[in-house]
Amino acid sequence: MSTLIYTLLAATLVAGCTSSKTTPMENNDSTNANVLTAEEKAAGWQLLFDGSTTHGWHTYNKNTIGKAWKVENGTLRLDAASKKDWQTTEGGDIVTENEYDNFELALEWKLEPKGNSGIMFYVKEDAQYPYTWHTGPEIQVLDNAGHADAKIDKHRAGDLYDLISVSKETVKPAGEWNAVRIVAKDGKLDCYLNGEHVINTTLWNDEWKKLVAGSKFKDMPGFAQFKKGKIALQDHGDNVWFRNIKIKQL
Repeated sequence: MSTLIYTLLAATLVAGCTSSKTTPMENNDSTNANVLTAEEKAAGWQLLFDGSTTHGWHTYNKNTIGKAWKVENGTLRLDAASKKDWQTTEGGDIVTENEYDNFELALEWKLEPKGNSGIMFYVKEDAQYPYTWHTGPEIQVLDNAGHADAKIDKHRAGDLYDLISVSKETVKPAGEWNAVRIVAKDGKLDCYLNGEHVINTTLWNDEWKKLVAGSKFKDMPGFAQFKKGKIALQDHGDNVWFRNIKIKQL
């Protein structure tokens, strides 16, 4: 091979490698997500997001879902381009159509840098409660490296927000997918982040009541009082993506 041909070929290869680089937000393929295996179906798992529509979700205390929630490349995304106060215009927290008592919930999330969101459960949808977090405990979704909340105890990614810190930190950087699993059965709560068991507690007992009394929720009479409720995904005014949202009733 002549020196000239070799030089041109090498330059072409370098240019091709350079042009194929992507940002972390673009480097996660969701095209094969949101599908249950035969084993999962047999075990009773159900998809809460089909990967193509927002069917099964609506904005809290409304009949429809806000336009800021979009289906994009196999993900359920909050488009926070238009932000008002701490939430998104035509966004708002979204909730499932159904309520759940004993369940196992699994999903994946990723955030933009400096982003904030959350996953709530046992949410009671009622006009007397203005927000999902007035009734539903929250697993924090956060960019620990970039968001100011990460400086606050019990406000970091994976924490049971303002109640219990994770036993170990396993969150991935902004732009990468994080896998969450929440198991709630007969008052026992176990939460996992990226395969690690990070929260273990019992709901509604005396110790739990002390935790709530020492938190920002102490003056919310409906907080964590319901043993059956909806799953919610939070609009906190930042771009967030969800996929592989599935649940199994226990």
